[in-house]
Amino acid sequence: MKGRRLKYAVAGGIILAALGGLVYSGARESMVYFYTPTEIRKQTDSVRGKALRVGGMVEEGSIRWEPTQLLLTFALTDGQNSVPVRHKGTAPDLFKEGAGAVVEGTWAPEGYLRSSTIMAKHSEEYKAPKHAETLEGKKALFKSLLPGGKP
Repeated sequence: MKGRRLKYAVAGGIILAALGGLVYSGARESMVYFYTPTEIRKQTDSVRGKALRVGGMVEEGSIRWEPTQLLLTFALTDGQNSVPVRHKGTAPDLFKEGAGAVVEGTWAPEGYLRSSTIMAKHSEEYKAPKHAETLEGKKALFKSLLPGGKP
């Protein structure tokens, strides 16, 4: 009886250790580190091939768009250093020069960030829509355009 319990305890321990190892390795592979352009420039060899996020401002005059290839190139800066970025696909609506952005991707051996995702920063300031932009304003405008409608 004691031998059976010991076998089950050992088997259970092995299974738990294996599950723990799988969880640890999965979490370690899916980690994404956040860097600034200055940090990337200081340690380009150690970040090569790793999944990372780089945050900064889109450098003025750096955006180049090739619509036939859907290739977007630009530079992210933190005011001290800049990092070239290449993104295959379209950019978010709020993406523009001088605006904040976080780019997720990998550092290419050629010396640029190969982007898989661009997250553009939006304004923190809320402005209420003008009356003409609201649904009520549009209804009033539509009614005024109808024959016999009142403005």
